[in-house]
Amino acid sequence: MRTKQVARLRVRMMAAAFALAATLPGAGRAADDFPTRPISLIVPFSPGGGTDISARLLAAALGQQMNASVVVDNRPGAGGQIAADLVARATPDGYTLLFANSGMLAINPWLYKLHSDPAKAYVPVSLFSDLPFVLVVPTTLQAQSVAELVAMARSQPGAHTFASSGTGGAPHLAGEIFQQATGVQLTHVPYKGGGPAMTDLMAGRVDMLFASVLETVTYVNAGKLRALAVTGPARSPVMPDVPTLDEAGVSNAQTGSWTAVLAPAGTPQAIVDKLSLAIRQVAALPDVKEKLVSQGAVPHGSTPQELAELAARERARYGDIIKQRKLHVD
Repeated sequence: MRTKQVARLRVRMMAAAFALAATLPGAGRAADDFPTRPISLIVPFSPGGGTDISARLLAAALGQQMNASVVVDNRPGAGGQIAADLVARATPDGYTLLFANSGMLAINPWLYKLHSDPAKAYVPVSLFSDLPFVLVVPTTLQAQSVAELVAMARSQPGAHTFASSGTGGAPHLAGEIFQQATGVQLTHVPYKGGGPAMTDLMAGRVDMLFASVLETVTYVNAGKLRALAVTGPARSPVMPDVPTLDEAGVSNAQTGSWTAVLAPAGTPQAIVDKLSLAIRQVAALPDVKEKLVSQGAVPHGSTPQELAELAARERARYGDIIKQRKLHVD
């Protein structure tokens, strides 16, 4: 009970911090003429990856929506902190935005010494998409379902492995949450990226992996991997025959990632609201929705307050998991 009370308190404190940042001086300034020059959308990862592809889709459509140029600026490195620090120091005028993922907002604060506290350095603008994971196993593994996988893992505690794209990432945390929800004991095998993890999974050198729909659907359709469940609240349109974890009998294990747009703290609320509305309109466009769904993502715009509350809930949840599982980054 005490843990739940502390988690609820963290949620309220983080949401309040986001709300306070949005009311700093200049928040009420008129934004009728915004934007009058190009907007930079800072992406914390290299070109060509899933986050970058989503950011470029948003930038192109947002530019048309706002009748302005929105330029993607890739600033990879330090787990996203190079980009995060750049935006945190930027002039709070709406012309420099951060395209963040859930790991940067909800996981990194518990594992790294950050220069910029996400709850204070930014104001939330809008969600853009949800990215559920898929639990996949090699076709050589005997388990044909989540129930069979759990039974197999329970029969040999610690003998079965789950891979991830790296310690402390959202796929790693998905595996930890799965263990907590099912009571199984698995051995974590971190890789330096999703590609090597996927290669070893298909070769049968590891037993399971939580990865995005985009990363897995080609291999599943080709019969090289077996998808046992998706980790979101609903089935993926790209994998309609794959059940959710809830449907597979595992409760309290929903995980995944999401992308969102943030602005530097102190950005006028009128500009934040204008950007938020435009992003929500973009996320609702049929062609944008179609492209996101084809990537295994779910379009999901939001108000700034909804994003603040989500970030606070997720940060509290992952903080509890990281502490309970005694996770750390070497």
